[in-house]
Amino acid sequence: MPDEPSIASLRSGGPSAYRQSDNGATYATAVALIERVAPVYACDCSRSTFAAWAGANDRAWSGPGCPGRCAGRGLARDARGVAWRVALGDGEEPWTDLVLGPRSGAPSGTGDLPIRDRHGNWTYALCVVVDDMRHEIDLVIRGEDLVDATAAQIRLARLLGRATPPRFLHHPLIRRHDGRKLSKADGATGVRELLLAGGSADAIRSDAAAAIGLA
Repeated sequence: MPDEPSIASLRSGGPSAYRQSDNGATYATAVALIERVAPVYACDCSRSTFAAWAGANDRAWSGPGCPGRCAGRGLARDARGVAWRVALGDGEEPWTDLVLGPRSGAPSGTGDLPIRDRHGNWTYALCVVVDDMRHEIDLVIRGEDLVDATAAQIRLARLLGRATPPRFLHHPLIRRHDGRKLSKADGATGVRELLLAGGSADAIRSDAAAAIGLA
């Protein structure tokens, strides 16, 4: 595994292989590889499109595709206000979570996976898969709110050539006293800020583990 970014590199603000905004070309290359094995298409469906479909059908959209049937419409990918989706197919992706045990999920459970948003930004779903592969990550530890994203990420990684997915550990969330999860929008302090303030990685991990009952 490559060296982790140092505190000095975080402070410098210079280009980094660990900062997604510095690596657009890497994600574009990954999309070109995905296109060799799966359809990637422009989609003009918005949240309101999905909501309207749900209202008309008394259920949320599920399974491959999207309400606007954009895969077959041939929308220009460089058109204004369109997202890009990749057709991951149907079926299930199983894995064994290190906390939750055996799990399984549909990679297209809420529609084909968005990999670029309507503003031209690469999505978390794409970036995290590409980053885990290029940085040789074999253990993903994250909050249980992301369990449902795992199946799509396993399928996407396979399209990129990763035969064996990383191990996953989904832990309980650190929550506010009112039960809501911590959020930067609500003024919660991030790990980056704690490190820059002089906190050690061991101390931060210990405090976080204690807060969710893992230590």
